[in-house]
Amino acid sequence: MPQPSSTTTNIDATTHQLSLRKDLSELLLVALGAVPGAVMRWQVGAHLHDNNVIVNVLGAFILGWLVGLPLRPKRQLLIGIGFCGSLTTFSSWMVDCVVFIAQGDWLAALGLIGMTLGLGLGAAALGVVAGRSLVRR
Repeated sequence: MPQPSSTTTNIDATTHQLSLRKDLSELLLVALGAVPGAVMRWQVGAHLHDNNVIVNVLGAFILGWLVGLPLRPKRQLLIGIGFCGSLTTFSSWMVDCVVFIAQGDWLAALGLIGMTLGLGLGAAALGVVAGRSLVRR
């Protein structure tokens, strides 16, 4: 089996370094967005005593807004994955529903599901419209 030339090895090393640099810059963008998203979620829970509905609806609006804008990968990583990913919560929402059901409060569980889905879909649609209206200007 032929051995790779030093040129091939250098190209592979350079390609690997560029790939690693890109991965690290993407990781940094996600992390920079995640911190304020997590802090906002914590503050909404602390001050408004709501850990799910407000943050999930706000996150749906922001993600809808991003969808309405031209695709920019760095913005998607920073705001979409980083900020909204740490702001919104599916798991906590489901746990709250399960707790209501375990307490026998099916009406509260269904109300939480319906309210979050309805408001979330509306917020996402409004966000898309808002994002698209910015592009037209």
